[in-house]
Amino acid sequence: MQVEVWSDIMCPFCYIGKRNYETALAQFGDKDNVEIIWKSFQLNPDIPKEGEPGAGEHGNVYQYVADMKGMSYEQSVKMHETVVQTAKRAGLEYHFDKAKITNSFKAHRLIQKAKSLGLGDAAEERLFYANFTEGLDYGTDAVLYQLGEEIGLTKEQVTEALTDDEYALAVSDDIREARQIGVNGVPFFVFDRKYAISGAQPPELFLQTLEKAFGEEH
Repeated sequence: MQVEVWSDIMCPFCYIGKRNYETALAQFGDKDNVEIIWKSFQLNPDIPKEGEPGAGEHGNVYQYVADMKGMSYEQSVKMHETVVQTAKRAGLEYHFDKAKITNSFKAHRLIQKAKSLGLGDAAEERLFYANFTEGLDYGTDAVLYQLGEEIGLTKEQVTEALTDDEYALAVSDDIREARQIGVNGVPFFVFDRKYAISGAQPPELFLQTLEKAFGEEH
């Protein structure tokens, strides 16, 4: 059975959703017969990329979200404190004071390359951790080379990910496919193209859906 997941590195709920799904999968009796396929999605493709005018000028996460949602800085901080607690319940440690606001397209190129080598899940995990726990700027080539090598890619393979149009096209294809099936937000999990879960839902719901989808198929 295939589980496709549309996700963005800058989305805190995507990392929580990943962990909740993994918690459910660990309890699923047929987990060895489930393949996860990560799909690219960009919550804000308009953030300037490295080297473009305005790159790195979005301030911290609190100010960015306050501006995006039309709330006060204090309200944004309070909202993020709630997310930190939600992440903690999933076993994750978030440091929004260190997280960067950066364009995720290059990171998605790296994920696409990693996917082609069977390292898609490792790439997602490392990039999420780099962003939300370590506060690394995943929009810069230097960081992506570091993280790529950590998950098992060579320098040449990272270079290929960041320069070959094949991987940029793969990112764009995933985003276009998301629009076609009506994905407006992430994380978005699709089970064998039959059932879908939107958002960072509890492990119990993921487990129920795994059992239902797999049971009908097999």
